[in-house]
Amino acid sequence: MAEPEFRATGVRIGKRLRSLTRAGTVRISGGRVELLTSYGSEIDSAPVQAVRASRPWFAPEDRALADLNGKRYLLTLGERDPAPGEPGPPAARRFIEAVHRAAGHRG
Repeated sequence: MAEPEFRATGVRIGKRLRSLTRAGTVRISGGRVELLTSYGSEIDSAPVQAVRASRPWFAPEDRALADLNGKRYLLTLGERDPAPGEPGPPAARRFIEAVHRAAGHRG
């Protein structure tokens, strides 16, 4: 299996006002975006070309929106990348850039 193009652990994944997991995983691998619970169960996944990733308006820097299969998820990643060797999710900006890069968008 190929190395994931993007992987973030410890991500809070929510849908509307409901929290689905507080320590989930977001992974871009093999042309798919996957949202997983802290136990590794799939919440949702979709081909990267069908996923829309953006920053929500008037939200802290650690948030990103991901639209998969007609459902909108709010992801709480990090405000900035953790120092090398430090635990914690990467910045939300890196997730958005990774989705655009994997889908072949220029930006």
